[in-house]
Order: sequence, then structure tokens, then C-alpha cells
Amino acid sequence: MGCTSCATGANGQPKGCRNNGTCGSDGCNKLTVFDWLSNMSLPGNVDPFNAVEIRFKNGRKNFFRNPEKLTLSIGDVVATEASPGHDIGIVTLTGELVRVQMKKKKVQPNLDELPKVYRKASQKDIDVWQKMRDKELDVQKQSREIAMRLGLQMKISDVEYQGDGSKVIFYYTAEERVDFRQLIKDLARAFSTRIEMKQVGFRQEAARLGGIGSCGRELCCSTWLTDFRSVNTSAARYQQLSLNPQKLAGQCGKLKCCLNYELDTYLEALEEFPKTDIKLSTEKGKAHCQKVDIFKGLMWFSYENEGMTWHEMEVARVNEIVALNKKGKKATSLEDYIEDKVYPTQELFENVVGQDSLTRFDQPKRRRKKRRNKNNKKKAETVTANTTGGQKKSASGRNKNKSRNRNRNRNRNNKNA
Repeated sequence: MGCTSCATGANGQPKGCRNNGTCGSDGCNKLTVFDWLSNMSLPGNVDPFNAVEIRFKNGRKNFFRNPEKLTLSIGDVVATEASPGHDIGIVTLTGELVRVQMKKKKVQPNLDELPKVYRKASQKDIDVWQKMRDKELDVQKQSREIAMRLGLQMKISDVEYQGDGSKVIFYYTAEERVDFRQLIKDLARAFSTRIEMKQVGFRQEAARLGGIGSCGRELCCSTWLTDFRSVNTSAARYQQLSLNPQKLAGQCGKLKCCLNYELDTYLEALEEFPKTDIKLSTEKGKAHCQKVDIFKGLMWFSYENEGMTWHEMEVARVNEIVALNKKGKKATSLEDYIEDKVYPTQELFENVVGQDSLTRFDQPKRRRKKRRNKNNKKKAETVTANTTGGQKKSASGRNKNKSRNRNRNRNRNNKNA
């Protein structure tokens, strides 16, 4: 929810617009409202609406009248009426849009009943306000220790100091009723100021503290959601979601508000579907619904005797069988209402990059291959040399044997003669 020109500084405050969270568009704050009437001028005979909307800590807003007719604009720090003393807030809306917001939030547009704006905050007011804001973390820690010492089943989630430091508001959550009379005495004795306790729900606590949801974005309740509608488990059933409390619950511990966002669309789509507990009467027997696909408009049925065999059917075909059953007739079988579909063959793997080898970026090892080739050539030459030498030796040995045999034969012939 920060401005496009803002960035986070070392101390956590936005920098870039140089206003430290009080920019003119009020974009650095939660639950902001865009003043789309700011560039439009009123008719000449119409007086501007003499009320403003002012924001305090963690999105707490209220409407105030401007009896002094101060020239206020979005982002101005003002001192407002409080009980007791005064409070410091930031102007978030001015003009005719304040009237629209009051009507939306069902606030009576009677300006005399609204608290008033005293003045624009001076530097002294802002210094006291910042000093009180810096003490809130330590006060929250000490108040939790006091509550634990008293054994109270409650959680102090946030602490808010009034602008002049005359009052402290403690926001807490509890599942049961808590008797905090002794706690108020101990807190007043410890901090020497007026104490006010406000119980908030778990969703209001999450909206005040903020956080990141499972979708990866900021919580809806802390950014733009203002009304907390009740969420039931039936919303998850209509959307065919598994009833897993760990997945359906948000940071507040309740069901996620986003379960209601698409519920109307699912209910509208389910009007074409028959009820899932319906039984189809056929000549082969009764069939029960096993599965529903809302997006594709398909239903799966199985016979009572063949529970493991599911038949995929379109919703229009199922409605035809239901209409026959209402007339007292039976369908021949589920197989007659099944349309043969030709599914395109899908490749399990598609090479998107365009290369086949995973080692396409590796350098080829050419030197080693050359050395291996040289070694192989040397080995082949030695082998051939050895083989040729052996062949030559064997041939010379044969010739010598032949000559010896000839000489022997000659000697024998001479002796006989």
C-alpha cells in the first residue's frame, strides 16, 4: 500500500516522497479512499460540506466537523476533540466525498453532533504525539506481563496512546468474558494515566496488525475490506474444497473471507446441476453420483453393484435421465447416454527451450579425445608390428625345416646307393 515513489528507509519509514507516511494521496496507509471528486469544482451557489474524515492508528477513522472552516487537505496533521484532552490524526478525506462515506457507514450527517477539529497540529503537538507513539511497544509488553501475572485469559494485541498522552487504549481479544477490574488498577498505577479497555474480534485484530496471507499478498482485512461477513463451511462445500481447517483458516483462526468472493458464481453454475444425492433409475439398476466437475460441466455415476466403475456424463444427459425418472420411466443404461470423445494425444514432455542435451553448455573435451586416439593408434601399430613379425618368423622357420628335411632325404639316398 505504499506510493510508487516511496521506498523503505533504515528506520522503517517510507522515503521518496519525503513526507514519512503523510503523502497527499494517503497511499502509504491502510484502508485508503481515493478522492475522485478532488478535481471537480462545486456550483457557485453550493457551500462545501463542512466535515472531514480523519485517520488514527491502524486504520481507525472518524468524522469531525470543521467549525473554524480551516483549509484542510489530505495528509494534514490536525488536533481533534477527544475525551479528555485532544487527539492527533491525519486528514484522509475532505469535501463532498465525506458525505458519501458517512452515508455508506450509516452515520447521521448532523454536523452539530460530530466532534470538532481544533486546529492544525503544531510542531509541539507532533513531538508529543511521536513521543507517545514510541512508548507503545514497551507499554504493550508490560501490560501483557501484568495480565499474565493476574492469570487472565486474554491477549492484549495492541496499545494506542492518545495524541496528548492523557489516555491509553488497550485492545484485547478473549474467548470468554474477562473481569479486568484489577487489571485496570494495576495498569493505571504502572503508567500513571487514564486506561480504556476495548475488546475486538479475532478478525479485527488481524486487520489492525496486518500480515501476509497464504496467497502471498497483504491481508484483505488490513488493506481494503471493511465489512466482515460471516463465512460458513457450506461455502467450501459448494466450491468442492476439502474441509481441511489448516487450509481454510486464515491468520485470525477463522475461515478465510475470500471463500465468499466466488461463492455466487459457483451457486449460479450449480443451478444447472442436479443434486448430488440423486439416484438415476436404469434398467441395469440404480446409479449414484460419485464426482462433480463444475468447470467442465461433468458428472460421474456408478451402478450400485459396480461401485469401482465410473461413467462420465455431461450435465445435459443427466438431466434427461432425471426427466425420464420423474415421468416414471427408466433409462436403458448409462452407457447409452455417454458420448464418445476423442481426446488429443498430449506429450508428457515438451522441450520448450529447443535443446535436447542437458550438457549443452559444457565445453567439449577435444584434447582428451585426441590423446586417446593417438594412444589407440600407437597400440594398433605395435599390435600390427608384432603380428607381422611373428608371421615372418613363422615363415622363415618353416623354410628352414623344409631345407633340413631335404638334406636328410639326400643323405639317406646316398647311403642306400
